[in-house]
Amino acid sequence: ADMKCFSKENFAPLLPLRSFGTDEEAVHIANSTEHGLAGYFHTSSMTRAWRIAEQLEYGIVGVNDVAVTSVVAPFGGWKQSGIGVEHSKYGIDEFLERKSVFMSHE
Repeated sequence: ADMKCFSKENFAPLLPLRSFGTDEEAVHIANSTEHGLAGYFHTSSMTRAWRIAEQLEYGIVGVNDVAVTSVVAPFGGWKQSGIGVEHSKYGIDEFLERKSVFMSHE
């Protein structure tokens, strides 16, 4: 639990393993980092997959798969793992300026 790979954002092929007792504990461990680019887990239960995926504080979640990028899906992290996203229709957002105009005319 004190290994740096559990608290740093790793950009290398690592497979750190850590035991847990319940799904809630696993989600707590995964979310206890200040980073949140991508998280991965395996399960045979689709109910469990949706429940855990929704609780993970990551911009990208891979369930039973590690090929989790696509040009039609937003690519970006949460927390200290970046601001904004690349790819998809959301990738253009940081280049746009939005304006709301409210007007009354008599």
